[in-house]
Amino acid sequence: MLKLEGIHKRFGNLEVLRGVDLDVAKGEVVCVLGPSGSGKSTLLRCVNLLEPPEQGEIFLEGHDICKGPGSGTGESSWELDFVRQRVGMVFQQFNLFPHKTVLENVTMAPEKVLDKPRSEVQAKATALLERVGLSDKLAQYPERLSGGQQQRVAIARALAMDPQVMLFDEVTSALDPELVKEVLDTMRELAAEGMTMLVVTHEMEFAKEVGDQVVFMDGGVIVEQGSPADVLDSPREERTKKFLGLVLER
Repeated sequence: MLKLEGIHKRFGNLEVLRGVDLDVAKGEVVCVLGPSGSGKSTLLRCVNLLEPPEQGEIFLEGHDICKGPGSGTGESSWELDFVRQRVGMVFQQFNLFPHKTVLENVTMAPEKVLDKPRSEVQAKATALLERVGLSDKLAQYPERLSGGQQQRVAIARALAMDPQVMLFDEVTSALDPELVKEVLDTMRELAAEGMTMLVVTHEMEFAKEVGDQVVFMDGGVIVEQGSPADVLDSPREERTKKFLGLVLER
């Protein structure tokens, strides 16, 4: 479903990604761990071309999204359209439109971008919001919702575009502890339904329970990757052991 080869990303003199290779199979959940500044979030933003890489290739469903058909090098409108319709992303901050209701937040993209009929879009959005446990909040504005509820609206909004891949960027880190479970439960349901997911997280139990692969990043490279049991219970690399020791002590 998703293949990254030799991905490099630089911001000024800072090289954030230094040759990342990663394969994500259809229906697989890959959890990405690592300290702050290790390049995890930038990696996700490269996948959906919010931050196009300077070097390397990204293949989505076999298409090289770093080079659209006939576009030469650099991103094209074809690539962006292709990616936006197939890759959903949920951010650490909810990024909902404050002047739009919950229902309007979820219907806006499929209506405007995919040009689907309003009745069809609203019916689907209503079903998605029911799926994430928010069927009674359709007419509410984001400010009236808890953080966990806002994050579940953001997940429904991403799903409204019928993505093939979902990216989650530390989506529980801005939430109060008691709100984390409701968001993780929604993600567990998506994984159980076969959604391909690339998840940046510090939720070790989630990674152990739901992840098919765990990737540990540091300094812009993948230090270690493997099954949750291999990486979380029996890490080989000293850097991984040190990180997990600090995280699991909290």
